[in-house]
Amino acid sequence: MSEVNDTEDVPSADVLAAVFAHRSDLAVRYVRSLAAEGVLRGLIGPRESGRLWTRHVLNSAVVAELIAPGASVVDIGSGAGLPGIPLAIARPDCTVILVEPLLRRTVYLAEIVAELGLTNCRVLRGRAEDVIGRLGAGATEGADVVTSRAVAPLAKLARWSVPLLRVGGQFLPLKGASAADEVARDTAELAALGLGPAEVLDVGDGVVDPPTHVVRAELLRRVPGSVPGKAGGKGVVPKSVGRKRAG
Repeated sequence: MSEVNDTEDVPSADVLAAVFAHRSDLAVRYVRSLAAEGVLRGLIGPRESGRLWTRHVLNSAVVAELIAPGASVVDIGSGAGLPGIPLAIARPDCTVILVEPLLRRTVYLAEIVAELGLTNCRVLRGRAEDVIGRLGAGATEGADVVTSRAVAPLAKLARWSVPLLRVGGQFLPLKGASAADEVARDTAELAALGLGPAEVLDVGDGVVDPPTHVVRAELLRRVPGSVPGKAGGKGVVPKSVGRKRAG
């Protein structure tokens, strides 16, 4: 396992098996790619190469415990594939769509998805608001889960995510230590988008330290005008919400 990279954060075989089961080898290959091509292409900072497992890959993969069997998952602003690729590896029963607007990133994502043989994962180039209707089967209803990592403040992230969710689906962004503060600040905005009460969950205890902070809220209703191009307006949120800054 020491050949994966030159870092000291390589997990034990037991941890890898607990998170990725029989697909641990795919996670190892993904980390190797991030440490080489990811850094070379500017998708991962060179200083991050020493903590790819704990800070990035395992930090993302542990969110799988919050996702129902067979769920459709959309990862917006996927970047180098986080959290979408670790989730696709850990959960072969789920379908994962990586949404990313930048060409150089989508080229890498398509290459690594093909290299790893992740048949449950595909890449869409575009902003979140551009890919509505391009998600494939069930796109008219939306995905079961929309997730993201280190993309935007919570309210802005919700405005991008809600149009991609089905009613009853889960808004599930990974957040930092300020997650509870963001929820408290943006409660009104989330409710205006049709989301139910948000909670902050810590996942990955015993796998990552500190644990991964995840905000979870269910889409309770579709707000008129919340989907671009639908009757009621072109914006993704009512005007009173759209004008308010989200941190």
